[in-house]
Amino acid sequence: MTKLHDLFDEQQQSPWLDNLRRGWMTDGEMQNWIEQGIRGLTSNPSIFQKAIADSTDYDEQFGQLISDDVSVDDAYWNLVTTDIEAALTLLRPVYDASDRLDGYVSVEVDPGLARDTDGTIAAARHLHTRIEEPNLYVKIPATAEGVPAIRQMITEKRSINVTLIFSLERYADVMEAYLAGLEAAVGDLSAVSSVASFFVSRVDTEVDRRLDEIGTDTALALRGKAAIANARAAYLLFRETFTGPRWDALVARGAQPQRPLWASTSTKNDAYPDTLYVDELIGPDTVNTVPDATLDAFLDHGTVRATIDTGEDPRQVLAAVRAAGVDLDDVAIVLEEQGVSSFEKAFDELLETLGTKADALRSS
Repeated sequence: MTKLHDLFDEQQQSPWLDNLRRGWMTDGEMQNWIEQGIRGLTSNPSIFQKAIADSTDYDEQFGQLISDDVSVDDAYWNLVTTDIEAALTLLRPVYDASDRLDGYVSVEVDPGLARDTDGTIAAARHLHTRIEEPNLYVKIPATAEGVPAIRQMITEKRSINVTLIFSLERYADVMEAYLAGLEAAVGDLSAVSSVASFFVSRVDTEVDRRLDEIGTDTALALRGKAAIANARAAYLLFRETFTGPRWDALVARGAQPQRPLWASTSTKNDAYPDTLYVDELIGPDTVNTVPDATLDAFLDHGTVRATIDTGEDPRQVLAAVRAAGVDLDDVAIVLEEQGVSSFEKAFDELLETLGTKADALRSS
C-alpha cells in the first residue's frame, strides 16, 4: 500500500496521472503506476507533443501510416487513439471495480476548436464514436463557446472532462451545464460521468507576478495563497451545488456528481514545496491529476490528511488579493487565453514535426 492508496481509502480523493507515453504501456510502467494507486489518467496536446516528438516509440506506426498514404493530421489521431485505447484497457479493471467512479482516460478535442461550439460538439461525438469505451473522457475546454458543447454532450450521455477552468464564475457555468444536460437527457443517468478540471498552479504564477508588481508589504504577504484559495472556494461551490431538491431528483435517476479535479498541480515556483498543490487540496469527492515527477515527490514526502476545508476562509483570501489590487477576473481571462494558445501551439508544432518526418519518409 502507498500514499496514493491512502488518499482514496482514507480521504476519498482519487489520484490520477497527468502524463502518457507509449513506452509506459509496453514496458509495464503504466501498470506499475496503477498498482501504486493511480486511478485514472489525463492527457492533453502538450503531453502528446512531448511524447511523440521526443521519442522513437511512434516511428514504426507513423511510417506505416505514411506509406499507406494517410494524411499527417489523420496519422496524428491514429497515434493518439492507439495510446488512449491501450491506457483504457489497463485502467478498465479500476473502472469496473469502482462502479464507474474511476478508471477513466482523457483525450482532448483539437485545441483549435476552443472558440467553436459546433466544431467542438462534432469533434467530441467523433472521438466518443471512434473510441467507444465506457471509461473514456473527452476533454472540452471551459471557454464561453465550450460550455454549451459540454451541456450538449452530457444530454447525449457522453462522459466529459471539462478542462481549463480558472474562475469561480466559469466553474458555476460548467456545473450548470452539467446539471442542465442531465435534466435534458432521457432515462437512466448512471453511465454518465464528468469531472471539472480546475487549474491550480498557473493561478499562483500569474497572481504572484501581479503581486510582485504592486510591491506593497500587504501584496507580497499574499504570494502563494491565491491558487489554493481559488480551488478551496471552488470546492465550497461544488458542495453547495450538488445538494438540495434539484440534485436529489437527478440522483434518483442514477446521476453522479461532477467531481472537481485539481489540474496543473506541479509547483512552478521553486520557493514553494514540490507537493504543495497535492498536500493542500485533499478532500472527499475530488480528483487530483498529478505529473509523474510530482507523484514521485508525494510518495516520498507528501502528507495524507484532510486539508481542503482547513485554514482561512478561501473567499476572504481571494477578497484580500482583490483588495491588494489584483483583478482576478482579468487573471482568469489571461490564463484561459494562455492555456488555449499553449495547447494550440503544441498541437501545431507536433503536426509540423510529423510533417517533416513524413516528407523524409516519402523521399527515402
